[in-house]
Amino acid sequence: MNDYGLVSIITPNWNCAKFIGETIKSVQAQIYQNWEMIIVDDCSTDESCEVVAPYVEQDVRIRLLKNPKNSGAAVSRNYALREAKGKWIAFLDSDDLLCKVPQRSCGQCLNSRIFDPYQVALQTMA
Repeated sequence: MNDYGLVSIITPNWNCAKFIGETIKSVQAQIYQNWEMIIVDDCSTDESCEVVAPYVEQDVRIRLLKNPKNSGAAVSRNYALREAKGKWIAFLDSDDLLCKVPQRSCGQCLNSRIFDPYQVALQTMA
């Protein structure tokens, strides 16, 4: 399997306890495994952080950051961008699923000079 570099998957979260577990599982199920997932919780009032915690404990590629005050998705994404270590950035909302992308397609996408967002398959759960 080719290594195209670390992909930082940035996921802002606010009150998506109902969905975020499936979102994380969809990332873990990817064929390409050189990724980190940075989840930024925006002061959720549901059990989002409790849902995310076991994934963080079991998978070192997943990190949970918390905003000190509710600031919105853009601020959450920017916070994660500052913490990201990847060569590539992917945005994935906390109520979306990342469909499995074949290794060949992933490599073609990452190696192309022009990124086509329509090559990335997302499925919304909300």
